Amino acid sequence: MSTHPESTRSPARAALTVGALGVVFGDIGTSPIYTIQTVFNPDDPHPVDTVTDHVYGVVSLIFWSVTIIVTIKYVLLVLRADNDGEGGVLSLITLIRRRAFGGSARTKMALAALGIFGASLFFGDSIITPAISVLSAVEGIKLVEPSFSPYVVPITAIIIVLLFAAQRFGTERVGRLFGPVMILWFTAIGACGIGGIVREPRVLEALLPTHAVEFLVGDFTTAFFALAAVVLAVTGAEALYADLGHFGRGPIARAWLLLVFPACILSYLGQGALIIDDPKGAIASPFFLLVPDPLLVPMVVLATVATVIASQAVITGAFSVARQAVQLGYLPRLRITHTSAEQQGQIYVPWINWVLMFSVLILVLAFESSAALAYAYGMTVTGTITITTILFFYVARQRWGTPLWLVVLGATAFLSVELLFLAANLTKIAHGAWLPLLISIAVFTVLTTWQRGRELVTRQREDDEGSLREFVERIHDAEPPLPRSPGTAVFLNRGKNTTPLAMRANVEHNRILHEHVVILSIETMPVPYVDHDERIEIDDLGYADDGVVHVNARYGYMETPDVPALLLLAKQSSPELTAEPEDTSYFLSTIELRVGDGPGMPRWRKQLFVSTSTITADAADYFNLPRDRTVIMGSQIIV
Repeated sequence: MSTHPESTRSPARAALTVGALGVVFGDIGTSPIYTIQTVFNPDDPHPVDTVTDHVYGVVSLIFWSVTIIVTIKYVLLVLRADNDGEGGVLSLITLIRRRAFGGSARTKMALAALGIFGASLFFGDSIITPAISVLSAVEGIKLVEPSFSPYVVPITAIIIVLLFAAQRFGTERVGRLFGPVMILWFTAIGACGIGGIVREPRVLEALLPTHAVEFLVGDFTTAFFALAAVVLAVTGAEALYADLGHFGRGPIARAWLLLVFPACILSYLGQGALIIDDPKGAIASPFFLLVPDPLLVPMVVLATVATVIASQAVITGAFSVARQAVQLGYLPRLRITHTSAEQQGQIYVPWINWVLMFSVLILVLAFESSAALAYAYGMTVTGTITITTILFFYVARQRWGTPLWLVVLGATAFLSVELLFLAANLTKIAHGAWLPLLISIAVFTVLTTWQRGRELVTRQREDDEGSLREFVERIHDAEPPLPRSPGTAVFLNRGKNTTPLAMRANVEHNRILHEHVVILSIETMPVPYVDHDERIEIDDLGYADDGVVHVNARYGYMETPDVPALLLLAKQSSPELTAEPEDTSYFLSTIELRVGDGPGMPRWRKQLFVSTSTITADAADYFNLPRDRTVIMGSQIIV
């Protein structure tokens, strides 16, 4: 199996680092716009007073939260847990599900379910991030001209519509601009932060962990509720891991340590200094009030561009997660378009795109401000990072053989912090945190229902289709021999144990078979990419002279099958395959699903499964089959 991309030791690692700045850090890099403002929001159900001790405590909590969760956990530890170069919660699941991976089947099943819920939380994050990011940036216009306040929501909605409408063109052309723009962004927020620190240098004391500890111990109630907003500083931490396969650990770590981390911390310190200097006036918008007046308009524009980039990154992430879910059997086959000939990871999933767009617009119109959305935002962040911690330490124990005492110590240290954040965000359920929970539960239900429904359908299809080898033996021994028509017939099937329904119907009803027959199975491997020389495996099914073979094609979950290209590869390996592509016909078996009263799932889940099947992409397009030589034959299954 292969890894992708190439090692970051190549001469292009500087370009990868710049690219990582534009894609990986958009979300976490725009958190300074709204984090401090949300903590001290006077309209919060549990507001934090702007007394100096509280400011020190909040800034210290932010600094140490970012240091512990992002720098130590993600950059130094979690990025090492790759699945053949790929990262993200679904990659952890595929690692755990491997047969060679240690642990009991029950534990693996439970952890896989937990990981799927983490992926579901990511979809919630993909809806909230564009809404809160773009809203928070556009709100800066109110400082330039207060009379423009009524236009904040409409402008945000227009930007979001344009953003999602542009997805079908791909990010290849504009991607090169993302890195330089984010370099300018981080330089600007760092410089503004330094300006605030110069005004009130005492704020540097907040870097001492004693202030965070004293805040938590001395005024636990206030600090506890503040944690629900402090966690916003680590939004986007999961993107560092999810985009591991695109850039590699080295470029991501370098970009974080050398630019992103220092710039964000300088901004938080500067905002804290501003609030210490002017407690009443600064809490309205401490991020933008750090900016010198002549540069306010350019900063609002730059912030808007940066938040669009942050939104782009999370939308692209949602496409990738949806594609992995399809390949792992948790979603039906969706139409996926590749938007770049060079970058395989650049894809466009129309159904996901439009669902996200309408969901984001609903959030913007319903909540109307970034402060209101912030209550909902923290829930997805804390849930995802907590699940990643649990899965990571299980992998560390089973894959690397890390001593149990060290696993327990490390997991306890990180979970004690993250569960505290999670508990704080649970207090916001009545104020908006119910939303991402509802979204995640809905997505989780769809994913697990589809997986379970597929198992039921597969079981029934196996009964209907019968044994493939017995069917081939019957054809081989038939007297008189079955008539054979010229050319090659390709029957797509799930494996080589059962007979394709289309093939069985062709023989039993038409009493004929093609001269050459290929039963083709597409196997999705638990790795992102498969090497060319490991792509296919050919089985003559017991007879080397009957022209019937089974071809098993292996693809990674980040790849898209191409059936005609597979046949050309198989032709080089089997003497039974001699027909030319223009003499090849493709047969697909389609299933009409009906809801029945049998066991397996509650009736409402069966109805959900059947409804979900309606978004399945056309199989001919998905497998790149030529329309003019594709025959579709249907059957009905009651679940």
